[in-house]
Amino acid sequence: MPHPFPRRSLLAGAAGATLAAPALAQREFPSRPIRLIVPWLASAAADIQLRGLAQIATRHLGQPVIIENRAGASGILGAQLLANENQGDGYLLTQMHNSAMRVPFMMQRAPYDLLRDFTFVIRLVGYSYGVVVRPESPWQTWQQFAEHVKANPGKVSFGTAGVGTTQHIVMEQAARIAGFDWVHVPFRGGGDDVQALLGGNLDAVASSSLWAEMVQAGQLRLLVSFGEERIGRFPQVPTLRECGINIAHVSPYGLVGPKRMDPGVVRVLHDALHRALIDPEHAALIARMDMPLAYLNSADYAASMPVAVEEQRAIVRDLGLRM
Repeated sequence: MPHPFPRRSLLAGAAGATLAAPALAQREFPSRPIRLIVPWLASAAADIQLRGLAQIATRHLGQPVIIENRAGASGILGAQLLANENQGDGYLLTQMHNSAMRVPFMMQRAPYDLLRDFTFVIRLVGYSYGVVVRPESPWQTWQQFAEHVKANPGKVSFGTAGVGTTQHIVMEQAARIAGFDWVHVPFRGGGDDVQALLGGNLDAVASSSLWAEMVQAGQLRLLVSFGEERIGRFPQVPTLRECGINIAHVSPYGLVGPKRMDPGVVRVLHDALHRALIDPEHAALIARMDMPLAYLNSADYAASMPVAVEEQRAIVRDLGLRM
């Protein structure tokens, strides 16, 4: 199966990053700190990655990139804020992720237009997802867990970072394929679901790889992962596809600004963020978090969006999801 992030995209993007930005943007931007809205709690996987990226990008931009956490609403608060921002001057950015692309289709009135309300600056990385349980739980494997779910309809609970998030979608898709009847408990995102699991208030959590170190320390047990391939640090743990459920998700995400941003400003931001993305310090960070590189430059990122948006619309329609 072809790799989801073709090498040619990385090379083409890197080449595009060397083109000169308009002199005005290079000379005047940035002249003050840049705000980066992270729509999750501090300590979420995206928060950790974006903080590391921001620290490195600060060195290239000559101005601090300041993280602001705005968690809740299934991760759409950053997108909502930018959609209402009239000054696309480059000083306000947010993460654009699949949940933020999906949730508008779950609402009676969409809070923003995905293709008109944003400027797509750079696509960055993807997630590694999986299902974890407490180490003292009776389930050693996904198959054992699945058998328990089937034998106890409506009694097994799982937590996620919110309604409409990718981990929620995967669990709903898995339920439809395997005939599961379980209880979804949404959280705000950032590890609060894992804390509830550790406290005995949930049976399982479907989450991005913020659980990795706890799994390695024996504090949690990883039953299955959601990617095309097994997670490098956990080669003994199968994917959903290997368990007979034909689903694979890594959910690449990037950074966007408000609509109608100056192309020169976009280029300055892109170039600094791209340098930070491929910096060895950042490469080590995402390797520790099992986050695959998913880079696209600004033009390719924008060009990819119509297809990505339709994919999310179809998921919502097929599962009948509503907020």
